[in-house]
Amino acid sequence: MNVRLLALVGVAVCAVALPLTVASAGQVGDAAVRPADRRDDAKLPVPARSPLVLGLGLATAARCGPELTSPDGVEAQTCVMTQGADTWARTYYRNATGADLEAVLSLMGPRGRTVQTHCTAGADDEPATCETPREHTRGAPVDYTAVSEFAARDGDGSLLLRSASNSTDDPGAPTGANSGASSGS
Repeated sequence: MNVRLLALVGVAVCAVALPLTVASAGQVGDAAVRPADRRDDAKLPVPARSPLVLGLGLATAARCGPELTSPDGVEAQTCVMTQGADTWARTYYRNATGADLEAVLSLMGPRGRTVQTHCTAGADDEPATCETPREHTRGAPVDYTAVSEFAARDGDGSLLLRSASNSTDDPGAPTGANSGASSGS
């Protein structure tokens, strides 16, 4: 009798706890970092969002290059993201330079197709992201490469950091600090 009672109480607790756990977890795809201010090209169409499967969402694949840091205080990692039939570029960054920076994120795809987004990297020294618009995947996801470039907004616009989604397999290749040179590409 005790075993049946314990099993019944266990089922009742699970029936109450499971919906509360799901509700407190939030929606699939909630961002952990805030998106940066973005100035998209008005000529680019806004792609439709990927369909959800049973309310759980599709898995998102990320192909990322190494995390890089410039001597000036810019940290970035650039990725090619794929979800369902959509592909886009995303860069995770942190600007500790003390000045707003101009960030340009490019997604290069098969047959010379390129999508470019300009973002303002604020000087608040907080983690942020910059994304290109999503587009329908043409070819294989490995055919896509993303590159982000961070430059000063003043008159000279000197390049502070370039980060790419394709990492190198050469153990002797430079990683880590990168100022003006292309590492991870």
